[in-house]
Amino acid sequence: MPRIPCIVTLLFVCPVVKAQQKYSPQQVAHVLGDVADALDKFHPGAYRYQSKNDFAAYVDSVKGTIKDSATQVEMYRKIKPLVSRVGCLHTDFSMTEKYKQELNRSPNLLPLRLYFKDDKAWITDNFSNHPLISPGDEITTINGRSIGEILRQVLPAIPSDGYNQTMKYLALYRQFPLWYRHMVEVTEHFDITTISGGQPRSVRLKGMMEKDLAGNGFLSEPVFARQLELKIKDATAYLTIRSFADSYIKRSGQSFKPFMEEAFKELQNKGVKNLVIDLRDNTGGSDGNAAYLSGFFFDAPYRYWKRVTCTPAIAAKIKGVAKIWWRKPVQQDSLWLWQKGKRSGEFDYVDEQQPAAHPFAGKVYVLINGFCMSSCADLSAVLYSNRKGLFIGEETGGGYQGNNSGMMPGIHLKPSKMMLTVPLQKYETAVDTARFFGRGTMPDVPVELSLNDILQKRDRVMEVTDSLIAGNSNVAQRR
Repeated sequence: MPRIPCIVTLLFVCPVVKAQQKYSPQQVAHVLGDVADALDKFHPGAYRYQSKNDFAAYVDSVKGTIKDSATQVEMYRKIKPLVSRVGCLHTDFSMTEKYKQELNRSPNLLPLRLYFKDDKAWITDNFSNHPLISPGDEITTINGRSIGEILRQVLPAIPSDGYNQTMKYLALYRQFPLWYRHMVEVTEHFDITTISGGQPRSVRLKGMMEKDLAGNGFLSEPVFARQLELKIKDATAYLTIRSFADSYIKRSGQSFKPFMEEAFKELQNKGVKNLVIDLRDNTGGSDGNAAYLSGFFFDAPYRYWKRVTCTPAIAAKIKGVAKIWWRKPVQQDSLWLWQKGKRSGEFDYVDEQQPAAHPFAGKVYVLINGFCMSSCADLSAVLYSNRKGLFIGEETGGGYQGNNSGMMPGIHLKPSKMMLTVPLQKYETAVDTARFFGRGTMPDVPVELSLNDILQKRDRVMEVTDSLIAGNSNVAQRR
């Protein structure tokens, strides 16, 4: 979903306060209270997956743990799980850039990449060059903490839509050293125990700095020469869409709609019978691009979104200058519905959508995983609900019934300057409201990322897909 920075100045006045290194218990409680109040007042999906009473009880339980003064990272560890409890991957609570820069000035990141499964972890990459550590070794403790204990501290802080876990575990694979530092401890030494060849080992590792550890797709966003790719082999086409974000697509010298127009013309001209759409790791972007793509799979009018709503407090703020861009939301029973904008097309997809002039008529296979988020997850849900393809891989990280996103202002919190990001729009996709509630789009053919696949650099999801197309696969399917 797109961010619209100007809404920050239109809807909120963000105070500028002097940063502090330590905060009293009263100040920490004040920040916690402001976070809870902002979520209750402005977040349209704060109670999408939890009751108001349950959330209030959780807030009170966190307040009860505030006994001593705290640094920013200590405050973060108390409040971040509360924010993630909302079940919204677009809602964020972050430390100040200045404080994060201070953390990054020392070598305090674990120099390993880990794959997690349940309460276990295995090393896939060793950046320490320590001779007693090898990819495939199981790691059992870090600084005296078991993997299960660490996960119980870290997983509740990682945001995802609803009750989804695939996104959380994929985030651990790609970002664990940062999550460990932020949620467990800041340290420059790591005493780890491993199991290698059935034998336990104890090793001390020195931490690394983020600038030395981050690589393409590990602790940083992956970089691609092209965001959109089409390859045709015999009667099968492979369409890879790494992002729906116009900024990323333009950066790679491409334009979404012209690319898709040409791509589907080529599919038709070459008589392609099977189309594989690879949406894995597509974290979203423009709703217009995702909705536009959906039209190539329908031959009759269809619904994309059911509605888009906001809280009464946000509806009341659409006045004055703000009305240049947005129409005031209208009340329908207990809901406040966003209307089509005056200068913005972001709510256009609530209307009935029209199919493309020449929709694809062959078989469609959609590859998904836990990093299919936001508009990518919306598209997946709409195609799945209308049986427009066979879905292969893992549950999407974005919710099946929709998400909370759109305009996402940042609220600076006194006296810390830490920031709470609150989405102002609740999107509901035009799908069954009971199916997969609190989950993402589920695959028809589940193919889980495994340790062996990573170590062997094997794309088993694509292998299974090719076998299904060839008609020689016995893989069980569900629908």
